[in-house]
Amino acid sequence: MTGNVSAQNRSGGTGFHPLVEMGDHFRVLDLERGYHPAAISLDPPSIGRYNEKRRGMYTTDLFGGVRNIHVGLDFWVPPGTPVYAFDDGDVLFFRNNDHPGDYGPTVVTRHSGPEVQKLLKMLQHATGSGSGSDSGSGSKPDTDFYSSPDTDTTSDALYALHGHLSRDTLSGLVDGMPLKRGQVIATVGTEHENGGWVPHLHFQLALHPPKEPDMPGVVSEADLPEALKHYPDPQWVTGRYY
Repeated sequence: MTGNVSAQNRSGGTGFHPLVEMGDHFRVLDLERGYHPAAISLDPPSIGRYNEKRRGMYTTDLFGGVRNIHVGLDFWVPPGTPVYAFDDGDVLFFRNNDHPGDYGPTVVTRHSGPEVQKLLKMLQHATGSGSGSDSGSGSKPDTDFYSSPDTDTTSDALYALHGHLSRDTLSGLVDGMPLKRGQVIATVGTEHENGGWVPHLHFQLALHPPKEPDMPGVVSEADLPEALKHYPDPQWVTGRYY
């Protein structure tokens, strides 16, 4: 699958700043068919889907042989690509999750401004509209985005994990550091520092604060219904890519 809408135009409809500049052309990957690192394009960039069962991708001990359903959005872009704050907020915490197959350098941010409050209300009204991986039906009035089924919307803030970053990203960060919408908060890491992956940004939303600089980016089939309640489709913030 391919796409041709600029990140600026796409995210403009959400009220948030573009997370990563993807340009006017990108590929949407289908990793349900299998993970082949050499086939992933960084130029043009590629998108990895939310709520997607990925075959043969998560093979390290970290995933226990059962976690293979992706609950974030992946931006496969060259290392060094800037990552922007999608809205005002602050750094909740950060860490280098350096186990094989893990996130590598990771930053979790917290957001509670007016646009986030609007989004939380939209999620509440859209609950049950369909899976975030649905690409052609179930849209709600006044929005082009989809909610996760039975999304838990009792939170008054939104939390975002940015994973597979560069080690330099963590330099100078402080817990609680304020962030401005559009500020460069990170750069994408290389394979040697990002957990061993083809360079990309893993972006994930949560409706409740994590207890550490981590979120389960992939879950088992048994845990999926609960995960979808807590980790809504990131396209509510980034705009639709598929």
